[in-house]
Amino acid sequence: MPLIPSPLQASTIPEIKVDGRANAELARDVCLLQIDEDVHGLRRLLATFVAVGPRSGEPNERLNWLDGAVLDFGKELRVALGPTDARREMFAGKLSALELSMEQGRTPEVVCLAEDRLMDLRLTRRFKTYENVSEADLLQQIAAEHGLSAVADVAGPTWPLAQQWNQSDLAFLRERARRLAAEVWVDGDALHMATRDRRGGNAVTLIQGSNLRQVRLRADLAAQRSKVVVGGFDDGDQDAIDEAAESSAIAAEAQGNTHGAQVLERAFGERVSYRVRDVPLADSEAGAMARASLLGRARRFVGVTGVADGSTAIGVGSLLRLERVSPLFEGDGYYVTRVRHQYDQTSGYRTHFDAERAWLGRAT
Repeated sequence: MPLIPSPLQASTIPEIKVDGRANAELARDVCLLQIDEDVHGLRRLLATFVAVGPRSGEPNERLNWLDGAVLDFGKELRVALGPTDARREMFAGKLSALELSMEQGRTPEVVCLAEDRLMDLRLTRRFKTYENVSEADLLQQIAAEHGLSAVADVAGPTWPLAQQWNQSDLAFLRERARRLAAEVWVDGDALHMATRDRRGGNAVTLIQGSNLRQVRLRADLAAQRSKVVVGGFDDGDQDAIDEAAESSAIAAEAQGNTHGAQVLERAFGERVSYRVRDVPLADSEAGAMARASLLGRARRFVGVTGVADGSTAIGVGSLLRLERVSPLFEGDGYYVTRVRHQYDQTSGYRTHFDAERAWLGRAT
């Protein structure tokens, strides 16, 4: 009996829509497609198309895709990936760059670049002062400026003053999110800000030798610290601010396993980081900054870079379980920080990713 291909083997050619209409000729000519996203937000698309080919009703080949009829600045591109019977939309954004690549001995190629709706925030710069606001309040105000709804799932202090000084709206929100170890992204018409424990990423298991095709793992103490101290001056109480975050702040994420601060102290002794350029005006502000800084460092203790079979389930915020990668590194707890969904004519659909976690497994 002949082997019947599974749906995953049938076809992974992307579906490409321009201004809401599927374009079969673009799908025919695509030779490389990459969708990139990381924890800083802003999903980006790079698509490369064969530039020479026939046009409907014309007998001769010609240079395609540069006449503005299909690909043009500001047009909306939507890309769905996955097998033909289970495709999922992975990108929606507007075209912002066109490139023609020509080299002797090679077929000319047209490259287009696009960004998701965070591009509007990236291109908008402001001088603005906000008073008595939390990060959730700031998200709400900036989202409204861009016709977006706001979904904030962060807990933090109310700041008496927050200044946006010749920054883009995106850069400003990223800076505010970092104070709480939170992330910013857009999903449809909603602008989100959430800490990792509240982002709600889906769980995915990757097995080396099966759906995990390539992997490199590292435990690195370079960024680890035992404690982070933030100081300042409370003008209202006329008192010094001296707040610290210690390894107990990492315990919940470490799930009872050995985290980087423990390994650091065992190998090199206590190492403290002092943040002296921050300007907290209250103890609560300083405490939030110290905790965010320590968590940011702790989470980079174990890092993984890998290539998996193409999977629309893997995205920034996904929680990975790795198997068959040695007891030291395998198990749950990996948080995806960067993902690239890539289609090319050689390998088909593959998912490239970076992930990190705060702890090591138990060696046998």
